[in-house]
Amino acid sequence: MCGRFTLTYPADALARLFGAAADNDLPQGPRFNICPTQPVLAVTSDAGVRRLRAMRWGFVPAWYKTPTDGPLIVNARSDTVAVKPAFRQAIRERRCLIPATGFYEWTEGPGGARLPWYITPADGSVLAFAGVWQDWGPAGARLTTCAIVSTEAGPEMARLHHREPLTLPPEDWPLWLGEAGHGAARLMRPRGPGVYAMHRVDPAVNSNRVEGPQLIEPLPA
Repeated sequence: MCGRFTLTYPADALARLFGAAADNDLPQGPRFNICPTQPVLAVTSDAGVRRLRAMRWGFVPAWYKTPTDGPLIVNARSDTVAVKPAFRQAIRERRCLIPATGFYEWTEGPGGARLPWYITPADGSVLAFAGVWQDWGPAGARLTTCAIVSTEAGPEMARLHHREPLTLPPEDWPLWLGEAGHGAARLMRPRGPGVYAMHRVDPAVNSNRVEGPQLIEPLPA
């Protein structure tokens, strides 16, 4: 799963990387503690034209009367996303990429303490989370919302948690965005070994009110 992540690249650099036109008034970085319900950057594609845009992290199903009418949905499981009523249309028609530079996961310490880990690409590249999105609400007051697809953990992440966010390399972006035809379902699998680097970080990140680069610094050995 993914419940917090970071994004330290500026929007213009991300627009170039993803070959997308950037909307105005995008959330600015760097951000070291992105939490559910906050705005995130996402890449969508319409007839092959990519757009870098802002979305609320927290998918709102069409039947919710308010954004808080039910559970907060930040992840969509790869094994059920095609059949769950909340997601089954979005996974066919509204897939997106959510850029990140790293994400957090937690293990359990003595006395049930939550011990945070920071996970980044081993090669220093930008992550692209696979996501689904949809607009919610009446015309004139639309809220664009998204969720990150999660999959069974690969061998590296399994040491920390049984699931991980689905991340896609650049060669898979066109298929996920619907630009390369059908078959995106075959992308919903964990990454192989050697993709991630990880280290323990300060429990200060457990608070959604804390921000700053100190959150990703390795704890002293």
